[in-house]
Amino acid sequence: MTRLYLVAACLFLFAVAVMVKLVTIQTVDGEKYKGLALKRTEKLFTIAPNRGNLYSDDGSLLATSVSRYTIRFDAMTVSNDDFRENLAPLCDSLAALLGNSPSHYQQLLRKARENKDRYALVARNIDYSDYIAVKSFPLFRKGPNKGGIIIEQKTVREHPLGKIAERSVGYERVDENGYYTRVGLEGAFGQYLRGVEGKRLKQKIAKGQWKPLGYDNIVEPKDGYDVYSTIDINIQDIAHHALLGQLEHYKAEHGCVIVMETKTGAIKAISNLGRTSDGTYYERLNYAIGESHEPGSTFKLMSLVAALEDQVIDTSTVIDTEKGLWRIYDRTVRDSKHGGYGKISVAQAFEVSSNTAFAKMIHNGYKENPEKYVNRLMSMNLHRQLGLPIKGEGQPIIRYPGEKGWSGISLAWMSHGYEVAMTPLQVLTFYNAIANDGEMIKPRLIDEVKELDRTIYKFEKEVIDGSICSKETAAKVKDLMKKVVENKRGTGHGLYSPNFSMAGKTGTAQKNYVSKDPDKLKYISTFAGYFPAEEPKYSCIVVIHEPDKSVGYYGADVSGPVFKSVAQKIYANSPLTDEVDIPKMGIAQLDKEFENYYTVARNQYQKVPNVQGMSGMDAISILENLGIEVEVKGNGKVKKQSVSHGTDINKVDKIILELS
Repeated sequence: MTRLYLVAACLFLFAVAVMVKLVTIQTVDGEKYKGLALKRTEKLFTIAPNRGNLYSDDGSLLATSVSRYTIRFDAMTVSNDDFRENLAPLCDSLAALLGNSPSHYQQLLRKARENKDRYALVARNIDYSDYIAVKSFPLFRKGPNKGGIIIEQKTVREHPLGKIAERSVGYERVDENGYYTRVGLEGAFGQYLRGVEGKRLKQKIAKGQWKPLGYDNIVEPKDGYDVYSTIDINIQDIAHHALLGQLEHYKAEHGCVIVMETKTGAIKAISNLGRTSDGTYYERLNYAIGESHEPGSTFKLMSLVAALEDQVIDTSTVIDTEKGLWRIYDRTVRDSKHGGYGKISVAQAFEVSSNTAFAKMIHNGYKENPEKYVNRLMSMNLHRQLGLPIKGEGQPIIRYPGEKGWSGISLAWMSHGYEVAMTPLQVLTFYNAIANDGEMIKPRLIDEVKELDRTIYKFEKEVIDGSICSKETAAKVKDLMKKVVENKRGTGHGLYSPNFSMAGKTGTAQKNYVSKDPDKLKYISTFAGYFPAEEPKYSCIVVIHEPDKSVGYYGADVSGPVFKSVAQKIYANSPLTDEVDIPKMGIAQLDKEFENYYTVARNQYQKVPNVQGMSGMDAISILENLGIEVEVKGNGKVKKQSVSHGTDINKVDKIILELS
């Protein structure tokens, strides 16, 4: 009996412990365990909002978000009666919409029923109109709890222009750790485009899958704003194809072209094309903004402006090019023309792009005080990034005396675009400033941010420097850039057209020139300038890297034709505004017609008036004011009226006017 009592006591104590634990779980830890259970069976998922649209300057789509839907079937939530009754009409509807046979869908849904599949795939990536139709089909119209329909939505970004401006349009992606990758306009203005995420509750089902609970979201997503860019799709198309054709002809490695509105800094086109292993080209990298390199002879404009501002020389100063070779320390500066140009003025040196003339001009002018030259370049903001919202802007390089890399030949080499580095857009910004008589404007890719028709943000012209040089200096170099194209000796004369004027500067920079292997020597061909030369409306730069040397490599031959093609086509597509003097006879005729109209209109009519010979607009105005419905056929003046004049107005409901 003692052992029996002991066992009974132990059982009693165990029962008490169980009761205490149950009470503790219910009263103390209940919420904790309930939360754990819900966490394993129910979970909040984020819903990505629709990104705002990205538009060109005329409202054409550059990028837009499109919703795609996946339809699945939960075979366990549907009753036997509903399944039998609706299976055939549901499959007929699916077949009519999605293209497969009714038997295909009957087999799919029956198999899901037999296997107790709660997540059977019915259709993938259908658009919104098809999604609305599927929701109304037999059985599915009963909803997720009785009809078994599971709807999954995702947002896909599409580019209506395809590959044109693809890199400039860009993208914004976020990884599983929340880190963003931002490229182009999509990345730069993602804060406006991306919107606010929503929340939706889902329930865990078999095989680790989750299905939505009901149709409604806990928090509705808020779509992003629309962003209107400065890109002109017509100019973009012109620039893209002009660049592509030249890259293919010269078998170049890569290249870019930028077109900017002179007065506002609005970028109207930006194209970047790189070569693939099979010889085709696509928008691989944003070379225009991100690639900093030695600009070559296009930098002579910067050197010339600096020398003119510091009064080191004038355009009439004569320099001896010394047969095209000038020895400085252990290095030799060479002109592209064998034998050089003899003694020429600074103006002529710029036109023919003489390296020796510019090297002597800058070295001799600043050798006692090299800091003065570099300070002048820096005062023109050439050492600073533009501060663009697009990520990855290249860093310009302007070395200062005493810094690593500076030597006795630095002045001579910098004078014609070596030992310095700039991106194509940074170079263009300087040329654009000269076109603006010295006002340097920050390049701009966005006009405004909108929510439907309401403007949220408006981006205006932003001035970097109101005057990088005197107007006198700007006028002098503008005249020289015009002569580069117009004068027969100018390096850009091959681009000359009597139909419209251009101004600019050629540039041919060597790559890998440190190597003594001639096969490794490559070139960068550039043309930068603006048009029309007299009243610049657009500035433009074309940079082509590593053209096939056997075909050609000079800037005037490789990049210049792209510039000319872009300028010609923009010029041809630009409407001309002319003032037209209206002849006095025309004014008198208008006055006479108005008097006739006024005379007829002011009468109080009881009968239908005679409107034959009057203009259609006048006749309609008179008749409709009398309460008569008017139908018009043709254009011009009234040739015939269907109801003769003198008819009682009370008997007329409608009159037909024939115009000619």
